[in-house]
Amino acid sequence: MDGILTDVTVGLKRGSDELSGTILSSSNSTMSSVVVTANGSDSKKFKGDDKMIGAPSRVLHIRKLPGEVTETEVIALGLPFGKVTNILMLKGKNQAFLEMASEEAAITMVNYYTAVTPHLRNQPIYIQYSNHKELKTDDALNQRAQAVLQAVTAVQTASTPLTGTTVSESAVTPAQSPVLRVIIDNMYYPVTLDVLYQIFSKFGPVLKIITFTKNNQFQALLQYSDPMNAHQAKLALDGQNIYNACCTLRIDFSKLVNLNVKYNNDKSRDYTRPDLPSGDGQSSMDPAIAAAFAKESSLLGTPAGMMSSPYSGSSGFPTSLSFAQTAAVPGSLSPLAMPGRVTMSGVASANHSVLLVSNLNDEMVTPQSLFTLFGVYGDVQRVKILYNKKDSALVQMTDVNQAQLAMSHLNGQKMYGKIIRVTLSKHQTVQLPREGLDDQGLTKDFTNSPLHRFKKPGSKNFQNIFPPSATLHLSNIPPSITEDNLKILFTNTGGKVKGFKFFQDHKMALLQMCSVEEAIQALIDLHNYDLGENHHLRVSFSKSTI
Repeated sequence: MDGILTDVTVGLKRGSDELSGTILSSSNSTMSSVVVTANGSDSKKFKGDDKMIGAPSRVLHIRKLPGEVTETEVIALGLPFGKVTNILMLKGKNQAFLEMASEEAAITMVNYYTAVTPHLRNQPIYIQYSNHKELKTDDALNQRAQAVLQAVTAVQTASTPLTGTTVSESAVTPAQSPVLRVIIDNMYYPVTLDVLYQIFSKFGPVLKIITFTKNNQFQALLQYSDPMNAHQAKLALDGQNIYNACCTLRIDFSKLVNLNVKYNNDKSRDYTRPDLPSGDGQSSMDPAIAAAFAKESSLLGTPAGMMSSPYSGSSGFPTSLSFAQTAAVPGSLSPLAMPGRVTMSGVASANHSVLLVSNLNDEMVTPQSLFTLFGVYGDVQRVKILYNKKDSALVQMTDVNQAQLAMSHLNGQKMYGKIIRVTLSKHQTVQLPREGLDDQGLTKDFTNSPLHRFKKPGSKNFQNIFPPSATLHLSNIPPSITEDNLKILFTNTGGKVKGFKFFQDHKMALLQMCSVEEAIQALIDLHNYDLGENHHLRVSFSKSTI
């Protein structure tokens, strides 16, 4: 199936086969062929249609299409089952004809989806075998559909990465898909799904977005209704900064032509399907798309600013970023600045520095473990595990930016064997228990903790905020500690050490666990661990691999 996926399901329905703007050939000699105009004004029902109801054909007749549906979406119906060789859109009739390369592919497609409720853009659609064996279109009357088909075919069969370069602003080249792959470099502050929608919808209707972390980088797949919109967005936005001097957009075309979004939540959204469930704790990306995407080689090479040293990068940023820009900065998206706040999943986040963390392992979690994990992304002030619901906790960060950064990186991660959910809380502060009241140690005040990573403005820690990864960066290692000492120490956290590398001065090292979950556990257990000689181990997530 060439790694091309679709999110559209198709049902089988028998009925008449009407068409316009085409010539259809049939093996039945009693049937006539009529050439008609593209607007369907001379369309006629073909004689003999009802005699061949149900006979397999490589030409499929699709009905009840939404008025705004695009050629790309219709073509995507057939791509998982084989090559699509022709298409005819009858927009005035909300119908289309799709020709597959073989009758076998068409049969497989129809058989596969017979039992599945068909929807396209939240509207039921119907598909049936056409009574005709071949679709012949007048290219002069069907130029747009043929151009899209050519583009999709080129993407589907391409064997080399497509860079989209050397194209003019007005041209639609065969190497373009309506799906963009977006990588965020230098993500010192959170970039949410809603922020991406606000930015990219300036160039056309955005249908779907899936966000995820790959190679320790925040990435997104974003689908437009039209390849031209994707082309224009890439030309305008590639290399731009969302905020001053950080959050740089790296954009290229994906080899995927259509996205299958399973859930509407803070990681994925299908704007054409508001009825989708939120799918708490589930992967946002369809397994088939994930498998196809995993085969897709990087279109961008090594992202700008990606260095081998974990401490490379530009100067540190202050702990609080004002999104209102007072002066234009070359390469930044000043029109996109959001005064005073960023919207996360439709929640106004002004003054929301408190996070609600749910689906915790209530037998294992402690205020200290939450302080350590969330402290990777900001300075935790207070933690309260809820008395009557011990699988949930409130975590108060220093400011809203740190809260959103922690939420964007930790929501959906595994902690003590359970996938945690992180959302903004309605509370603006975590209340401490009344004096003299024993709350069983469920609330802890970390306001004056010496372990805050971001207290010092311009600290190097601001340059080294990365998503949870299996590779950990270790620092403050005393000279007497060996590689074996550290491997044994980390193995005792319940995981397995997969790789290890000292830096030249032996004061820092990279250590790779077998999974992200194991690395999270090791960080919780061993950050600030006393190694002797007045050295306490510092542990953070790394973007590197060993």
